[in-house]
Amino acid sequence: MEASVSLERIQRVKERFPAEGLFAQKEWLLSPEPFFISPDFANELERLGHWLLKFVKATNQLYQLSVKHKQPEWVADYLDIGKPQQLIELGRRNFHDVPHVIRPDLILTDSGYIISELDSVPGGIGLTGWLNETYRDLGFDVVGGADGMIEGFRSILPKGAIILSKESATYRPEMDWIRNRMIEKYGPLWTVDYAENWKSWVDHPVYRFFELFDLPNLPTRESLLAAAERRELRITPPLKPYLEEKLWFALFWSRPLQKFWRRQLRERHWLKLKSSIPQSWVIDPSPVPHYAVIPGLEIQDWRELKSFSQREREFVLKISGFSELSWGSRGVFLGQDLPQKEWSERVEESIASFGKSPYLLQRFIKGRLVEQPYYDSRSKSIELMKGRVRLCPYYFVISDNEVTLGGALATIVPADKKLVHGMSDAIMVPAAVRLA
Repeated sequence: MEASVSLERIQRVKERFPAEGLFAQKEWLLSPEPFFISPDFANELERLGHWLLKFVKATNQLYQLSVKHKQPEWVADYLDIGKPQQLIELGRRNFHDVPHVIRPDLILTDSGYIISELDSVPGGIGLTGWLNETYRDLGFDVVGGADGMIEGFRSILPKGAIILSKESATYRPEMDWIRNRMIEKYGPLWTVDYAENWKSWVDHPVYRFFELFDLPNLPTRESLLAAAERRELRITPPLKPYLEEKLWFALFWSRPLQKFWRRQLRERHWLKLKSSIPQSWVIDPSPVPHYAVIPGLEIQDWRELKSFSQREREFVLKISGFSELSWGSRGVFLGQDLPQKEWSERVEESIASFGKSPYLLQRFIKGRLVEQPYYDSRSKSIELMKGRVRLCPYYFVISDNEVTLGGALATIVPADKKLVHGMSDAIMVPAAVRLA
C-alpha cells in the first residue's frame, strides 16, 4: 500500500474522532486498516456466539441446581464466597435471566484461538461501534457491519438508561457516543448517568455498566436493592454476582462436572469449548488426600507452585471476581514474567485470599505473532508493528435462543508484551473480513 493512501486514511480516522473522546484519558495507536480475518474465521465467530450463550445458560443452571442440592453443593459455595447475603439471595431469583452482552477475550494462536476470559460487563461497546462506522466508511467489510454495535445494543435496551459508576467513569465517553447515535436514529429514548446520582430504578429499564462489587460504594444502593426485592427492577446484566466470576472456567474443567457440561452443551460444542478454554483450577487450599494430586498439576499442595522454575511457570494467576482488582489486568499475574520471590508472594496471596476473593490458576498460551501497520505520531509516518492479538467479539442476546454478533475489537500489542490488553502502545482497530 502506498504511504500516501495510508496517511490519508489516518487523517480521515482522526477527522471522525468524537470531540469528547471515547475513553477518558486513554490513548491508543491508529492504523490505516482494520485487522483482517478470513471468511471462514468470520463464520466461526458467528457460530461462537451461540456456543457461548449455551455455556452461559448452563452456568446459570448449574449454580441454581447446586443451590437446590441437585448438583454438588460446593459449586454454589465457591461462587458465593465474599458476597453479601442480600445479593446472594437476589441472584437466586429470576431463574432464567442471563446477561444480554457476552464478550469473550480471544487470544489468536498458531493453531486457532483460546478464550482467556468471558465478560458480561465489557468496555469497548461504543468504541467498537465508532470503529466499525469509521472503517466501514473507508471501504472495509467490518465484522457486524457499520451499525452492528448500535443495533445490537438497541436490541437489548430499546429505551432506558445506561448507568455507570464512578469506578467505570473511563468508559463514560463511549457510552455517551452510543447513546447519541441511537438518539440520532430513533429519538430521545436513552440517557446516560452515574449510579451514584441515579434514583429512578423503578421507572426505567437500565443497562448496568458497573461491577456488583461496587454496590457498597453507591449512595443509591438501598433504593436499587429495594426495587429488586419488590421485583420492580428491569436491569441487565441481572444482579447475579455468580455469573460474573472467572471461576467458571475452572468449573468447566472440573472432573466431577464433566457429565453435566457434556449433557448441557452437546458433545460437539463441549469438545469445541474444551479445545478453546485453557485448563484452569480454583486455588482452594483444602487439603488433598495423601494418595491424590491436583489433576494436571501433579502437586498435593498449592504452595508447591512456589518452587516451580520460571520455565515451568506457564500459568496466569487471576482474581476471580467481586473485587476492584478484577477489572482490566489489575488482578492478573503471569508466572513467567515474575521473579521467583514475587511469584512465591503471589501464590501465597492467592491461597490466603480464598475465603474472601478466590483466585483462578490458568495455563498460559502465547498468542501468535502478526504484523499490523500503525501511525507513528513522532515521525508522522506509517510503521509496522509485530505483535500479538486479543480479539473481542461482542454478542448481543436478543432472545432465549437468538444471539447476534455486533462487531469485533482487535487489540494488537508489541511482541514483547505477553499479556494482551489495552495500553498506549497498543493498536486498536475493528476486525474485518479480507475479501479475495
